[in-house]
Amino acid sequence: MRIASVEFLGVNVTPKTNWCFLLVRTEDGRTGLGECTLMNQEALLAAEAARLAATLAGEDALARNRIARLIPHAPGGLVAHAATSALEQALWDLAGQASGQPIHALLGGALRPAVPLYANINRGAEPRTPEGFAAAARRAVAAGFRAVKLAPFEPLVWEDAADPTMRAPYEQGLARIAAVRGAVGAAVDVMVDAHWRFSPGGAARLLRDVDEFGPFWLECPVAEANHEAIRRVRGMANERGMRLAGAETLAGLAAYRSVIEAGCYDVLMPDIKYAGGYEEIRRIAALAQTAGMEIAPHNPTGPVCHAHSVQLCATLPNLLPLEVQFGETERFFALATGHDLRFTDGAATLPGVPGLGIVLDEAAARAAPWLPMPRPWLDPRLG
Repeated sequence: MRIASVEFLGVNVTPKTNWCFLLVRTEDGRTGLGECTLMNQEALLAAEAARLAATLAGEDALARNRIARLIPHAPGGLVAHAATSALEQALWDLAGQASGQPIHALLGGALRPAVPLYANINRGAEPRTPEGFAAAARRAVAAGFRAVKLAPFEPLVWEDAADPTMRAPYEQGLARIAAVRGAVGAAVDVMVDAHWRFSPGGAARLLRDVDEFGPFWLECPVAEANHEAIRRVRGMANERGMRLAGAETLAGLAAYRSVIEAGCYDVLMPDIKYAGGYEEIRRIAALAQTAGMEIAPHNPTGPVCHAHSVQLCATLPNLLPLEVQFGETERFFALATGHDLRFTDGAATLPGVPGLGIVLDEAAARAAPWLPMPRPWLDPRLG
């Protein structure tokens, strides 16, 4: 089963969102799908896909070990890692199609009949008032979710903490968390994503201020370069009965190894779009398990990433609920055919058909090509 082409396909789905896919076609007419969504990097992803196409033409799509030698996860930034992660996803899709089995079966079989999900309500919250977030949370609970996540603190950046105008976004963020907790009650878990907006001292205050709302976890409160500071914040969170979660944009086992050995987090969030694909995340999860750490993959983007993440998560023993973008756009369900991606009682069902189980509606995707975004969704000083 020889590779005939590798193609980048970027799709605009909302005024703030593009999704990016990698299509690997074989000479016998199959197409494997991967996702490499990375906001504001679409042109570079297209160039990286072209490089992959030139390297891989004529290679055996089932020879993943050989292909890994041709395109190692070498330094190249997150763009290169996103492209190669999408390639790995697509190759697993093709392997499943060729063998007549779903990907989770090729990985040794599912450990659970369905994958539990939590609803990321951040992009579906309109207006972005406490009441808007509360309404989005109520919709998620009505849809069967037992856990929701919000990112309430934009446009706060820790470097600007001395600016008196930053007090209002902080207070607004706390009000949003309070409104969501009030809307969902005590039986639903609430996760708070801080998007690296705080200094270690600011994170200590944040933990004190959110304690009354009982978050299940606090996510990415501080920059991830300072492992000692993260470990201190984790200790403060644990004293309050909270988990600390993070590491969503790291790539490769080596990057996660240092985080695991430093004891930074209770919950690691590798993203199948960036971390290296199935095999690398399974290695990361196994190493995390030896340290008593749980895995909750980062998954706030398109349907191809979601479908791959579900197949992966079905096989992970140390799994917490998988993230899913809730309420952003109905195109999440309309852009792919095959296995039904709609959520049932806050969970994702597993496909029993070969490969990934979905097919991209290429005509619909090409009818809405990706668009340049006027500004990044996250302040470039964060991360």
